[in-house]
Amino acid sequence: MSFEMIFVLVMIIAMLGGLLFEVARPDIVIFTVLTIFLITGILTPEEALRGFSNQGMLTIALLFVVAGAVQKSGIIEGVMKSWLNKSKSLLGSMVRFFVPTSILSGFLNNTPIVVTFTPMIKTWCEEHDIAPSKFLIPLSYATILGGTITLMGTSTNLVVHGMLVDYGYQGFSIFQLAVIGIPIAIVGLVYIFTVGYKLLPEHKGLRQQVKEDSREYISELIVESTFPSINQSVKQAGLRGLEGLYLIEIIRGKERISPVRSTTVIQTGDRLIFTGLISTMADLQHTKGLTLKTGTHLELDDLNNGNTQLVEAVVSHQSSLLTASIKQAQFRSRYDAGVIAVHRNNERIESKIGDIVLKPGDILLLLAGADFIEKYQQSSDFYVLSPLNTQHPFNRNPVKGWLAVIILLTMITLVTLGVFSMFKAMAIAVILLLVTRVITAEEAKKYIQFQVLLLIASSFGVGIAMTKTGLAQWIADGLLAIGEPLGLFVIILFIYLLTNIFTELITNSAAAILMIPIGLKMASSLQLDPMGFAVTIAIAASASFITPIGYQTNLIVYGPGGYKFTDYIKVGTPLSLIVMAITVTIVYYGWF
Repeated sequence: MSFEMIFVLVMIIAMLGGLLFEVARPDIVIFTVLTIFLITGILTPEEALRGFSNQGMLTIALLFVVAGAVQKSGIIEGVMKSWLNKSKSLLGSMVRFFVPTSILSGFLNNTPIVVTFTPMIKTWCEEHDIAPSKFLIPLSYATILGGTITLMGTSTNLVVHGMLVDYGYQGFSIFQLAVIGIPIAIVGLVYIFTVGYKLLPEHKGLRQQVKEDSREYISELIVESTFPSINQSVKQAGLRGLEGLYLIEIIRGKERISPVRSTTVIQTGDRLIFTGLISTMADLQHTKGLTLKTGTHLELDDLNNGNTQLVEAVVSHQSSLLTASIKQAQFRSRYDAGVIAVHRNNERIESKIGDIVLKPGDILLLLAGADFIEKYQQSSDFYVLSPLNTQHPFNRNPVKGWLAVIILLTMITLVTLGVFSMFKAMAIAVILLLVTRVITAEEAKKYIQFQVLLLIASSFGVGIAMTKTGLAQWIADGLLAIGEPLGLFVIILFIYLLTNIFTELITNSAAAILMIPIGLKMASSLQLDPMGFAVTIAIAASASFITPIGYQTNLIVYGPGGYKFTDYIKVGTPLSLIVMAITVTIVYYGWF
């Protein structure tokens, strides 16, 4: 091994460690490694920036806009809701909902699908006295399985396609992956309907738990005329930064003040609504002029009014909130929302809310302003799971909604017929959506997840460094030395397993980009069709079922379903083995 190979290997191991232990956002970790390669001369500026002009990465950016336009219309959401309401049994409702969902995810980004359908499923489950945990992991798995059917079904497929084009190969056609995607989707859904859902726990979601145990989350103090800080601000009165308590609302006659700012003035008769460590409330009630209201009938839903609403939000991998506490991030003033509770691994975090340092997958219950959902639906900081009983900002113009759907279907048809490449078709679709004013330029910008694009573009540079220094060839030779005596089937199995392990531990796109150079070098050494290795890596990188961190959709349902890490292992491991067996077998007999 040369010094450059050793250096690149050490940096990649450090990168994997940084991703695994969440030392920073994934895009920042990978971009940092790319920058180090650039500074040390491993990569030239042209090589380091090649990922930023890659066709696959740019296609993903355009797809974010197209998927956002379709999601905005609310048409698919409305159709699926009425379709689900016609179900008469648990199994029937699962089949009725997840089969079309998996087909839909073959043509739309699965992240917005899961964000849109999660609150719908939760509401439906609560109305039918079914634990949402029986439906939410299957929702994520169904979209992952469906995403493997087409080139545009998942960002991973487009990333691999873009890398193949960069390396001088033809890339995937739109339905080339369907030869594996359709069988694994069918068998995977059968597993979920017959065995998988029986292995799932019966957990209540955060909103249900808080609602049932509202007295553990919400307490009320009455401001008497003897309170020494009457007509002073909340900050002057010493009600900001309390030990373990958080002032989320003031009820003043018929007026409700929320979120409460440090400048809000306290008046006689105010009802102060606190959340947090209610066990510390006893200290506060010793304050002269503050009376604890015992036997309060105030419940979670009572906090809802015309100006505020209760919202659940899941902290994302790309969140800017991960490195500071809620207080340091100035959450209340930044988002105009107060945090009522934070749950991690289906358990409430028993500490002062302001001091909690958030992690990916944490679920927040927020008391937010009326326009919170519209403002932050496309935020990269968290996935907003909007309650269905509020006016949904997407349900606007049905004509424009249907126009968005027609444009998408037309472009898919033209790509299938070979008239346009995927990149050209999506570029035309975005232009048509803007020209017809289905979306505005400002909305288009909001739909693009720039952190995801930075992660993918930076990963390309890391892949180039592996190839340029010979590290990819060295790893490929090592795998071949182990696998060749055991036969080609075992070599394909090795490739699949290594890609899948990377996916479960880091992210799907990064796993694919790290493995493609290795797979192509192995194909070259064996003088075999590289497309077989590329297909194996694409499917393995998408098939993340065993951890909540490997795939965005798994993370989105993690908190709302009240799941533990072990729930994914228990339900996802058999499915992962099924998908692996089908993929390796089809690739072996279909390509080699």
